[in-house]
This record gives sequence, structure tokens and C-alpha cells, in this order.
Amino acid sequence: MKPPKRLQSLIEEGLIDSVVRQLMSGKEAMVYVVRCGDETRCAKVYKEATERSFRQAVDYTENRRVKNTRQARAMAKGTRYGRQAQEAAWQSAEVDALYRLAAAGVRVPRPHNFHDGVLLMELVTDAHGDAAPRLNDVAFTPEEARRHHAALLAEVVRMLCAGVVHGDLSEFNILLAADGPVIIDLPQAVDAAGNNHASRMLLRDVSNLSGYFGRYAPELPRTDFGPEIWDLYQRGMLHPDVVLTGRFDRSTAAVDLGSVLREIEDARAEEAARRQRLQTVV
Repeated sequence: MKPPKRLQSLIEEGLIDSVVRQLMSGKEAMVYVVRCGDETRCAKVYKEATERSFRQAVDYTENRRVKNTRQARAMAKGTRYGRQAQEAAWQSAEVDALYRLAAAGVRVPRPHNFHDGVLLMELVTDAHGDAAPRLNDVAFTPEEARRHHAALLAEVVRMLCAGVVHGDLSEFNILLAADGPVIIDLPQAVDAAGNNHASRMLLRDVSNLSGYFGRYAPELPRTDFGPEIWDLYQRGMLHPDVVLTGRFDRSTAAVDLGSVLREIEDARAEEAARRQRLQTVV
């Protein structure tokens, strides 16, 4: 096929030889099958922010830092330059997460290069060598559902041990390769220790998995893997080979509502002070 404009620079740089076909169009990017020498890979071309249906919500970008202080100030003020810098940071977040998770042994596509807003990575394939389907395009027996659910929980644990929470995990961003599930789409991944919303996102990711596979194995939505995983992480007891039970004893102690409200007000005051400091610096 005729190479899209966004891929032309990669051809000129010799990073890809040809574009075979469009693989998919998602809420954040277009993905193409490309040839690189003797290998077939995929090229993820990120959409402009105005074209995406997935927005860079504050929950996801919290605590993401850039080394350039000028960029940081511009991003905080929302200037045109700041929006461009924020867009670059959003894209590079997936690249960073992929390299980090691949090194930790998590089942993600192997990244090869990132150039001019295009991510080159491994093409995940099925048993026939074709592009692997997403989970939502496959039906399972109860036993298959339980096996894949357990395998993905192990990947969630491995990710968390590497300090990463996917943040948007569902049947739509997991591929079923010949040798099992592979997790994709990570630009919204968050730092487990540095993001205040990480626990909520982890619980939602795990709930999404149990909810989806619960269509085939009805007992799965009644499990408590999410709270169990996060509790082990908080207590420093989580490791890649941990044996999960799916059970979690929730605390019945009364919540100190006054303390919660004070923490919220303190956080608001700190944010207001931070914004004031940035305005003073600029």
C-alpha cells in the first residue's frame, strides 16, 4: 500500500522498507504492518490530541515529570509549546513503559524504535503467523477463561513489581498470541509509587479482567484478586511468583472522615501554592 505521510520519514531513514497494510485504528493511534528487512513488525502512529477520543486525564499524567524545566513550566501553564511537550511526553510514556516491562519479563510487544512520533515494535502473531486477535474477538470455554485470567493476573503482578500499573486494561488491549495473552496500549500507564490514583486503577484493571472472563467462568467476578494484590504490594510482600488466593479480608474499622477531608483540603492548598510558585517563576 502507499505509505502514509507519517511513515514516510521512517522509510527515508531506513527504519522500515515498506508498509504492508493497516492493522487497526484505535482511540489513540493507527497501527500498520510494516516490513523491516526480513522481519514483519508493526508501526504505531499516534494521533494528534485533537483527533483522539482518549484524553490525557490528570489522573494518568499525575507525577509525570520532564527534565527540562522550561517544558515543565509550559506544560503547567498550558501554552502551545507546553501542549506540544505534553503530547511528546504522553507518547514517550508508552515507549518507556514497554522497555521497562519487557526488561522485567512482562508479556508486552518487544519495542524496536521510536522515531518522529511512531513506535516500531514486534508484531504479535497467532498460531498461523497472522496478526493476533484481541480478546474481545475470541470466545472461550470456562477452562480457557480461567487459564487466561490466571495468566493475566500474573502479568499484572509482574507489572506492579516493576512499578507500573496499566491503567486502562481490558479485553480491547490484550492480544491472544499463539503462546498466550500479550498486553498492549500503554501510553496511560502510571507509576505505582508516584501516582495517587494507582491503587484505584489497579483495582479497575483487575476488575475488568474478572468481569470479562466472568462471562465464561461465572465465579471469577466474585473474587478479590485486586485488593489482595494491592495489599501485598503495600506491605512489600508482592513478588512475581506470589501465590494468589482471590480472597481479601476488608477492614471493618470506622473511617475517620475528618482526616480524609483534611487531607483533601491540604492537597488543594498545596496545588494552589504550586501554581502560584510557577506563575512567580515564569
